[in-house]
Amino acid sequence: MKKETITILGCGWLGLPLARTLVKEGYSVKGSTTREERLETIHDAGVEPYLVKLDPEVNGDDIVAFLQSDILIVNIPPARRDDIVEYHIEQFSSLIDALGQSPVRSVLLVSSTSVYPALNSEVTEEDGVDPESLAGQALLLVEEMLMQESGFQTTVLRFGGLVGYDRNPAKYLASMAEITHSDQPMNLVHRDDCVKIISEIIRLEQWGEVFNACSPVHPLRKEYYGRAAATAGIESPPLAPSAEPAPYKLVNSDKMINALHYHFLYPDPSSQPG
Repeated sequence: MKKETITILGCGWLGLPLARTLVKEGYSVKGSTTREERLETIHDAGVEPYLVKLDPEVNGDDIVAFLQSDILIVNIPPARRDDIVEYHIEQFSSLIDALGQSPVRSVLLVSSTSVYPALNSEVTEEDGVDPESLAGQALLLVEEMLMQESGFQTTVLRFGGLVGYDRNPAKYLASMAEITHSDQPMNLVHRDDCVKIISEIIRLEQWGEVFNACSPVHPLRKEYYGRAAATAGIESPPLAPSAEPAPYKLVNSDKMINALHYHFLYPDPSSQPG
């Protein structure tokens, strides 16, 4: 049976290795970048490259051809700007309009656990109701915009902090005067797990869902950076004094694990190289 055509909007740190994996799995893949110098890298990965920007209107290379796919993966974070919420909504309004003229019937939105407030407890998919950060507010609103569309089905995938490869905590230790919020648990996920989870959602056709995706082990900040320092053979920064515990959240990914029968490659990504 012929596999679907997949378009990835945003072939960066996560999107490009995802594209490579999907090509290996037999999909026909299109991928976008906002930087012309990256087009050749995308092409060399076996992906049809496009220069596409949402500023906030969709523009760039042939958008009609870019969206001639069965599945669209949207991997663009909110832009860091004063009007972040309004601008992100405008970007997705333009994208949704373009999708209305396309054959895309399944959309996967790469979102973030920043949609959850720090409730000092475990959070599940139902707890994304009052984000504290503007980026979290922007993401939650565009999640709702896509989920409300009837022309295609959307699955929202909320990743924790992305780690692995060049995102090594040891790189940041030299610039850290002290470890703040040292007893705060972290919500992390390795890039290899991100790629595999997206691949499994596509394979199992898990559309119309909202999933958390964080590794089941939640190291404390002092453990995370202390382990990185020990591995790198350098001294760990001192712990910052704290008058009261820092607010936290523990992201629960059981819904995704059960739906995909998923086993994490890195249950504790802080202890794994690469």
